[in-house]
Amino acid sequence: MADPGKITASGQAWQRFRSNPVSLVSLAVIILISLVAVAGYQVCPDKSPNANSQHLELAAKKPGFSVRMIKVRKNVPVQHRGFFGTMLFGQEPYYNTIPVLSYAFRGDSVVVQNYTEIPGQEDSRQAFWLPEVVYPVNEDYTTGVSGDTFSFTNLEGERITVPRGALRKRIGEENIVTKRFLLGTDRFGRDMLSRMILGARVSLSVGLVAVFISLVIGLLFGALAGYYRGWVDDFIMWLINVIWSVPTLLLVIALTMVMGKGFWQIFIAVGITMWVEVARVVRGQVMGIREKEFVMAARSLGYSDMRIIFRHILPNIFAPVIIIAAANFASAILIEAGLSFLGIGVQPPIPSWGTMVRDHYGFIIVDKAYLAFIPGFAIMLLVLAFTLSGNGLRDAMDVRS
Repeated sequence: MADPGKITASGQAWQRFRSNPVSLVSLAVIILISLVAVAGYQVCPDKSPNANSQHLELAAKKPGFSVRMIKVRKNVPVQHRGFFGTMLFGQEPYYNTIPVLSYAFRGDSVVVQNYTEIPGQEDSRQAFWLPEVVYPVNEDYTTGVSGDTFSFTNLEGERITVPRGALRKRIGEENIVTKRFLLGTDRFGRDMLSRMILGARVSLSVGLVAVFISLVIGLLFGALAGYYRGWVDDFIMWLINVIWSVPTLLLVIALTMVMGKGFWQIFIAVGITMWVEVARVVRGQVMGIREKEFVMAARSLGYSDMRIIFRHILPNIFAPVIIIAAANFASAILIEAGLSFLGIGVQPPIPSWGTMVRDHYGFIIVDKAYLAFIPGFAIMLLVLAFTLSGNGLRDAMDVRS
């Protein structure tokens, strides 16, 4: 029976990690950003796919900007998604939102004064028939007004009769809303906060998939080179040195040119270029363990080489692999941001922090530099958090400490 007072090696490592406040705060930042990224559209003010609701009249508004909007029901069927569907893919809006300065009810319509800051266009007005603001109206079968009551057919073919007063009250309470942009809007009038949240999802996804690919390839090649040595080691080290001699960003650019631009291509390209560092670390660790007594005992029992490698050797080099994975996570985020900045990474309208910096770096010389600084700061914060967490893991897992 294990001694309850005895602390395991993992427990000691966790205690050492917790005693490092910088690493602990960095881990908390990573967890917080990850939770927000997983929640995705559920915590986004703009739940449209890719947070791509554009209002050009609201372009480049400062953080905290608010505006009144009227919500006008779309006259096309909109597919409803459940909780998890919305969280993953967003929800196509049921309404078109139009920024307005004011509104007034006149007869059977609501008349709005469109939002504008262009001199001479302050009197731009637009009128909407009351039912079409609230309901998806089938325009081929509308029947107008009978007294103070509207009677019309919706897209599902249902006959709806509703008093004019009830429609006006509902529009005033539900369809005239004030929207606040906590981080302002980008140059296309899209909500910056929503796109920052979805950009975090892209960065973390690229890091996660790229690190997974690099671990799979690096563990396999590194283990084979360290265990078999000889010509196997010579060939794998030759391959590592060839790939290592090519600049990472240049190699990723070449791979994206071959596989095409896109979301999944970036995952694969970044992962394929990062395995060499993992392989070098694993090779050195395996070389030091392969002569241990428990490995020699496994050989004498007739275990296969693959069983010895994957069941006995690799579990004993888990600590350095975790540390290198944390460092590669930070590198993957930087590479993705750099590729998106160059225009060969994640393609619009998918939000990416690197793309957001590219779209707004010209605003740095004017009074709206925050449009580039906000995503740039997010990249710096996440990369720094992974770097400091990796340093904390290295110190915590150091058996000499």
